[in-house]
Amino acid sequence: MYYTIIAKSLLIFCLLATLPLAGAQGQDPDPAEIIDRMEQVMRGNSNYAEMTMRIERPRYQREVSMRSWMYGRDHSMIIITAPSRDEGTAFLMRENDIWNYDPRIDRTIRLPSSMMAQSWMGSDFTNDDLVRDSDTVEDFEHEVLRTEEYEGRNAYVIRLIPKPDTPIVWGKVKMWICTYSYLQLRVENYDQQDELVNTMKLDEIREMGGREIPTRITVIPADKDNERTILTYNKLQFDIDISRRFFTQENMQRQR
Repeated sequence: MYYTIIAKSLLIFCLLATLPLAGAQGQDPDPAEIIDRMEQVMRGNSNYAEMTMRIERPRYQREVSMRSWMYGRDHSMIIITAPSRDEGTAFLMRENDIWNYDPRIDRTIRLPSSMMAQSWMGSDFTNDDLVRDSDTVEDFEHEVLRTEEYEGRNAYVIRLIPKPDTPIVWGKVKMWICTYSYLQLRVENYDQQDELVNTMKLDEIREMGGREIPTRITVIPADKDNERTILTYNKLQFDIDISRRFFTQENMQRQR
């Protein structure tokens, strides 16, 4: 009987340990902690990626290939590798500074915060989506609205409201984050009038870089028919050997 009681106690402990972010008193999960864990799963402490972005419009399609490096939340670099007319174009974020290098004129310019909401390379992504000027943990207030099933997975639905004086164009953001894997599954961006601007869907979940990860991101504008941008990961490595010293304007030009 003694061993039966111990076995039951261990079983209860293990079951409680599997409940995501649920406290001992059953309090609501901390949305900022959920988002922080999602960032760790999706990005790691550092990463290297090779990607293809397809821009679909009613009259044409265009593809852009690129490589990217990320370190923490405030260092990133993206180098365009194709098409040939854009090859060598680069974007660099280093803490509060964001730079764009154009090899055609051999010139580097600093991008102001006002440009973060503009289209990135003619796509439905914004500069902020790819270069990541805003911080989803520090720059927003968060609230868990509910949990629901999304694409066969149980997900937290979290509302993010930009904090005052943060240079964020959105009036509201909603995220769907898997309750057990912390994968980001969906994002909805709303304007200041609470109108949906675009939807970002993350799917094609498979193993890459030693972990299960969405390998396709599709951005769909709310007010444009038959338009979307699809970003596909071809290669992804996590926790690579890299430091802040890599993210310089000089190195941005050498990675061509």
